[in-house]
Amino acid sequence: MKIAKSIALAMTLLFGVSVLAQSKKDHKIMDDAQKAKQTLLNAQPGLEDFFEDSAGYALFPNVGKGGFIIGGASGNGVVYEDGSAVGMADLKKLNVGLQAGGQAIIEVIFFETDVDLERFKDGEFQFAAETSAVALKSGVAFNAKYKDGVAVFALPKAGLMADASVGGQKFGYKAF
Repeated sequence: MKIAKSIALAMTLLFGVSVLAQSKKDHKIMDDAQKAKQTLLNAQPGLEDFFEDSAGYALFPNVGKGGFIIGGASGNGVVYEDGSAVGMADLKKLNVGLQAGGQAIIEVIFFETDVDLERFKDGEFQFAAETSAVALKSGVAFNAKYKDGVAVFALPKAGLMADASVGGQKFGYKAF
C-alpha cells in the first residue's frame, strides 16, 4: 500500500511540474503577444478597428521564416475571443519554390465571424496556397478587407526574405 501511495504522489508531482512548465511557456508567449499587439498598433493605428470589431484573432508574436528553395515557417501564438485569451495556437509551413533568406515577423489573423473563429479552433482552418498577408505600411489597414472570413497582417521584425506568402500554413489550437 505504501508503494502505491508513493507512486501516486510521484505521479502527482510530475504532472504538477509539467503543467507548471507549460504554463510558464504559455505566459511568456502571452506577454510577447501583448507587446506584439502594441507594436502592431504603433505601426498601424488603423488595426484598432480589427482588434475591436473582429469575432476573435490569433496573434503570433514571433514567427520565424527561412529557406533557400525549400523553406518553412513556425511560430506560437495566442487566440483571443471578444478580447480575452481563450487558448494557444501554433503554425507551421513548409514550401518549395523561389525563395531565399530568413525573417522574423509578427503575424495576426482576424476572424470576421464566430463561425470563422470556430473553424480555426476546430482545426478546420488552413490558408490556400496563394494566400498572402498584408504587409503593414502606412495607411494599408484602412483599406484592408476580410477575405473568406479572415484578414491577415504581417509586420517584419528582422531579416530579409523574398517571400511574403502565408499560403500553406497549418495551425494547431489548444484551449485553456
